[in-house]
Amino acid sequence: MTLENRLPRKIEPMSRNTLQCLLSNDWNLIGASAKRVSFTLGDVIIHQGVQISDLFVIRKGSASVEMATACSNVVLALLQEGDVCGEMGFLERNVATATVVAKDAHVEADAIPAEQLHKVLDTYPGLAARFYESLALILAQRLRDTSGELVRSINTIESSGRRA
Repeated sequence: MTLENRLPRKIEPMSRNTLQCLLSNDWNLIGASAKRVSFTLGDVIIHQGVQISDLFVIRKGSASVEMATACSNVVLALLQEGDVCGEMGFLERNVATATVVAKDAHVEADAIPAEQLHKVLDTYPGLAARFYESLALILAQRLRDTSGELVRSINTIESSGRRA
């Protein structure tokens, strides 16, 4: 990981549904403490089981969300430009529930320090409401996607059982 810019930066809202309820001024407040960071293929952006210190917005490239099992790592999702990661640990003020790994030769993300973000959200209740609504929408979509994957997996198992 490299830090490309340690100075406060303006975070531009993404054209996708990333934190879609935020206003342009909200992005300015959030971006005041953000840093642009770079990763290369295979770099770990977030470590499963480690306290979350930053919320990340992927700006360039892709990353996979992986969970360690007894035998291997399972890829849960692929993150693209505009996707947020670290939100569950941020919300719970707890450790990361999965590992996030850079999947391109060059991945850029805005790292938003969690403690600074909590302070901003405590100070600006309107921003906090829009921010948490945005996270709720992201998590709802991810739950919908995961539920769809679960149904597909169950259908595959059931149909292979019928053929045996």
